[in-house]
Amino acid sequence: MQNPASPTTAKHRILVVDDEPQITRVLRTGLKSHGFEVRVAADGLSAMETFGDWPTDLVITDLSMPNLDGIALCKSIRAVSQVPIIVLSVKGEERTKVEALDAGADDYITKPFGINELLARVRAALRRFPAPITGDQAKSLESISLGDFHVDLGTREVRVKEKAIHLTPKEFELLLYFLNHPNKVLTHHTLLAAIWGGNYTEQAEYLRVFVGQLRKKIEQDPSSPLYIRTEPWVGYRFDPGS
Repeated sequence: MQNPASPTTAKHRILVVDDEPQITRVLRTGLKSHGFEVRVAADGLSAMETFGDWPTDLVITDLSMPNLDGIALCKSIRAVSQVPIIVLSVKGEERTKVEALDAGADDYITKPFGINELLARVRAALRRFPAPITGDQAKSLESISLGDFHVDLGTREVRVKEKAIHLTPKEFELLLYFLNHPNKVLTHHTLLAAIWGGNYTEQAEYLRVFVGQLRKKIEQDPSSPLYIRTEPWVGYRFDPGS
């Protein structure tokens, strides 16, 4: 599994995937001018080849592409890596956003967009997913044990009733927030602001998708959740169990 490089030891590497040369040219120029290493791919298949050969810190991909579209690419990357993924698309419908997020994307930007907005999203994604720490460094970090949950903050390992659970970066961040605020009613607004930032407080589909994904992984019966409980029209309450 690939892991992002430490920002203190190397430039972050970003893979840009889009079949429009003008878009990849603009993104390459903008990202490189801000200190990132960039490679581009014109479709999903070539992107996976590059991803396998070039350790990548973050992927930016379009949705509509030949030879493996953006949704399929997200799923393929998620099968082997937890690297952050930002999706670009001219489609702004909620259904399309949900499909991309459900496929493993961490963020979604609708075209056209400004380079400054993209850079802000990139920085936020990289901050939220630092490289896992191993060895002596990991031993010095704290872990969280609460109810049925144990989380190693250094290695990002999660266990529920001693069963290992593999989470995406956003799922991990959401669970961590729940663990830090157990048995409290957390509003949609509060969760969106905490996990995605103040500009996302109206993006309710983000929260629905990731709560649904997290439930599938930690709940014995996601349709009747015991840990993440819905507070109708308000938000969620997290019960870590006994």
